[in-house]
Parts: sequence; structure tokens; C-alpha cells
Amino acid sequence: MSRTKLLLDVVENMRVLADSIQTLCDAAMTNDPQDESALDVAYEEHKNPTITLEQVRGVLAKKSQEGKTETVRNLLKTYGASKLSEVKVEDYRELLLDAEVL
Repeated sequence: MSRTKLLLDVVENMRVLADSIQTLCDAAMTNDPQDESALDVAYEEHKNPTITLEQVRGVLAKKSQEGKTETVRNLLKTYGASKLSEVKVEDYRELLLDAEVL
């Protein structure tokens, strides 16, 4: 990944963090039980951030450059795809984790 892409990822993560902190502060200020559900949603989003196609592509490209192209292809096949664009969005997290341990 380029430095610019990494910096953009950091900025996006900081925005998510700021939104979560704002939700927490709002809930603490009002002590409204309804705000707890919003806090729970914010916590879950922070705990399980959305994985993008670009993040998965970056890790797979790195592994391919390390000479693990065939292993990457086999990994994609385990998710029922011959190329990354065929992988289901809900499988990105697991695919990313599997790719990182290659």
C-alpha cells in the first residue's frame, strides 16, 4: 500500500473513533437508555470495522509479490471465487485474516 493510502486509512479510522467518542459523550450527558443502543451499535462498529475490497486487495497483492501467487489463488478458491471481485463482501474479514497468516 502506498503511504497516501495508509494515511487515508488512518484518517478514516480517526473519524470513526471521533464518532464513537461523540456518541459516548452524548449518552453520558443525557443518561437516556435509548442512547445506550446507539452506543452499542457504535461499539460493535468499532469492534468489527468494515473491511473494504481495497484492504483485502492490498494484502493479497503483497502476498503475491512475496511469491505466494498460487497460495493466494487457492485461498480465493476456498471462498468459491476465481478472482477477488467474486468474493462475497461478508467474507472479506475472514479472507483478510486468512491472507495475513500466509
